This record gives sequence, structure tokens and C-alpha cells, in this order.
Amino acid sequence: MASPQSFHTSSISQRSNLPLLFKLRYPSKPPNQARMPTISSCLVSDRKQKAGPLSTEKLLSLATKEVIELEARVMVGTYARAPVVFVSGKGCLLYDVDGKEYLDMTAGIAVTSLGHGDPDWVKAVAEQANALAHVSNVYYSIPQVALAKRLVDCSFADRVFFTNSGTEANEAAIKFSRKFQKFMNPNEKHPATEFVAFTHSFHGRTMGALALTSKEKYREPFEPVMPGVTFIQYGSIEEAKRTIQKGKTAAVFVEPIQGEGGIYTATKDFLQALRTFCDEAGALLIFDEVQCGLGRTGHLWAYETFGVEPDIMTLAKPLANGLPIGAVLVTEMVSSAIASGDHGSTFAGSPLVCHAALAVLDKIQEPSFLDSVRNKGLYLKELLTKKLEGNPHVKAVRGLGLIVGIELDVQASSLVDACREAGLVVLTAGKGNVVRLVPPLIISEKEIDHAVQIIAECLPVLDATIS
Repeated sequence: MASPQSFHTSSISQRSNLPLLFKLRYPSKPPNQARMPTISSCLVSDRKQKAGPLSTEKLLSLATKEVIELEARVMVGTYARAPVVFVSGKGCLLYDVDGKEYLDMTAGIAVTSLGHGDPDWVKAVAEQANALAHVSNVYYSIPQVALAKRLVDCSFADRVFFTNSGTEANEAAIKFSRKFQKFMNPNEKHPATEFVAFTHSFHGRTMGALALTSKEKYREPFEPVMPGVTFIQYGSIEEAKRTIQKGKTAAVFVEPIQGEGGIYTATKDFLQALRTFCDEAGALLIFDEVQCGLGRTGHLWAYETFGVEPDIMTLAKPLANGLPIGAVLVTEMVSSAIASGDHGSTFAGSPLVCHAALAVLDKIQEPSFLDSVRNKGLYLKELLTKKLEGNPHVKAVRGLGLIVGIELDVQASSLVDACREAGLVVLTAGKGNVVRLVPPLIISEKEIDHAVQIIAECLPVLDATIS
């Protein structure tokens, strides 16, 4: 592992400068207590969550406390953040404001697939920022058209619509599905408008995508959400056959591999059955590959793993390696229903972000790169199975490629906290009982060895966890 001192390349990363920077503008209140409780790395704030065991509490530095206290005063409290302030990264390594080094097994929630500071990505961002960053979709731009062509050429799709995020991509897919049903059934007074989604699903936080997300705690505070969504058991062919109905179902939303829901993988038979039922009912099949797509399975697209093509596919997280972008890939049949003015975005598909995305695709599309992801994914699962075997808290290790989950019989937050203290950052998933591993796709076997060793050494903290 690199020396912690080697990362300091900018003034903001110097420990002594950050408190001074804040003090110049914000008078800091003295902390009420020297210790801060550990905070789960769950994606969503949970105000009722208990702090971790005393052994995983962290004595925070002044620099870290400055940022945490300022954030508490100026930010809306939607995130239960871990008590660490990252200031730089290189490859699969992250460095906090105090110079401590961490191995990153989160990739910013499956976003930075090329790792931090990839030189070709940095070059692409810099050269496009120096040329043209934004013009809006009132005009044409070359990087946007080039990226759309590349996505069409390497997928099932015929056309592309760009967004700024995964939830926006799913919102667009909802609208496209409704418009498609009206377009295909012009004489129907009430064409199909309803949707089918699945248990453990996660499709986003805007109101339409939220309605397709199964976890009730995400939806209940904001109800009524979009009506007409039926949730059925993920993987149940029998339920799908009963539920997908002609004249009623506009589209079926499914993640080939569920990330936030707990790292559950569909079977080929299940996805093929959905394809058949949608065709029979005149419904669209929509694959949400926001987290599992673009190389994470060891195939460019997750659907290729199963040999089943959707009508619409939504993308986002890794497409520009950290810059905000989403995409909706559609067939010509779907595109024919969409007219000028039906949907739009001011920022989506900017020259800057699209040029960066092309640099990402240049690397991830390479067959040797995808082969390496498959091999490292197998290595990670085999090593986890071997190292964690026999621990009574470990119920399963599952996943495909470099999207892997460790299911526990207790909440995972104490293990996540202990790993972070030991220099490894990981995520939770499912009901908080799954450790989610979605590292940069460039991770080495040596780094995998190190990550698994830390997880294994931190497992004893689970013995003190109250389920």
C-alpha cells in the first residue's frame, strides 16, 4: 500500500489548512464531546439507528470535526454519513483529511469503475473543459452524438436519450412506456398505464422511480406516490405470468442483478419468461442496469450474461466515472412513439460529461478488461467463501463479477465501521444485513487479498451485535 504522506498534492488536502479555511468564514462551535458515534454507511439516513459498539468509536481529529460540524449546520439531514472526510484518491485507494489511507471497495456506490484519478479520464475531462463544457440540448454537440453512436453500436439499442442520473433515466423510461402504449393503441380509450416491479427492487428516489422501489421506508414518507405499481416476488415466474396482463401492464421494470436490494441475481429462465410474458401482453421489458451494467458483471451489459434483450435499458453510475450522467437505451420500436418535446433536460448529455464517458468506454469495452473483471470476481467470491467459512454470522456469499454481497444473520453496520477503522471502506445493502462489495473494476488480486483479510479479521465485532 502507498505511503499516506504521498498523496498530498493540493493545499486543501493539508491537514493544517482545512480548519483555517473554515474558521476564516464560519465561527466553529466547540464540540460537545470528544467522541463521535460510528455511523452506518447505509445509503439513506436512519435517525432511529443505534450507534455501533464502543470499541468501534473513533476519536476524531479537529480537521474532521470541523467539516462534520459545518455540514450539520448547512446541509439538509438526509445522509447518515460515516465520520470520515476524503480529500483525494488514486486507483483503488482513498485518503482522508488526516492522511490515512483506505482501500476502496465501494467505488462511490459502483460509480468510479476506473478508480480514482485515471489518467486518460482526467485528460479527457481537462481537454473538453478547455474546449466546451455545456451548450444545452437546443444545439448539437459532437461528444453527445459520438457517445450515443458508441452505445448503440455496442448494445441491443437503436436510440439513446441522455439524463443526469439513474433515477432520471428511470423516470424517462416510465414516460416512454406510457407514451408507447398510447402510440401503439391509438383507438383505446384507456391504454395500459400500470407497471410491474419486484421485491428488493431499487429504482431511484424521484416520485416515479420511488413508486417502483419496493422498500416501504423509502416510499411511505412521500405517499401518495405514482399509482399503478404491483410488486411481485423477484424470480417468481408463476407470479409474473399472473400479473403481466394485456391492456393493463405498460412495462415491467427489473434489475438483472439487484444491488441496493441485497445482491440478488436473476436466472436466465426468469428473465426469459419476463421477455415472453411482455411480448404476449404488449408490454415493454425494462432492464435497470444502473448499478450492474457497464462491465461490472464481466460482460459489457448484464443482459448479455443471460442472453435476454430488453426493450429499454437504463444506465448511469459508472458511465462517466464520477461525473453525473444517465442514459436510456431503446429500440427503434420504442423510439418511434417519442416525439419532439415529449421529454428533455437542460444539462443532460453535455459535451464535458459525454467526452469523459467515451474515455470510460474506451477501456471497459476491451475484451481483456472484461475478462479480468470476470476472473477477479470469481477470485473474490472464492476467497471470501474460504476465509469466512465457518463463521456463524455469515449466511451466504453471492454475486456476479465485481458486484458481491456477504449476507449476515445480524446487521452489518458494526462490521462496516470496524472495516473502515482498519482502512477498508465497504457498503451495506438489503435490510442492512448485507455487506456490499462493488470495488473499482481495476482492483488487483493483491488488493482483493488485503480487503478480504480485513473483513475476516473484523468479523468478531459481530458477536457483540444485537440482531
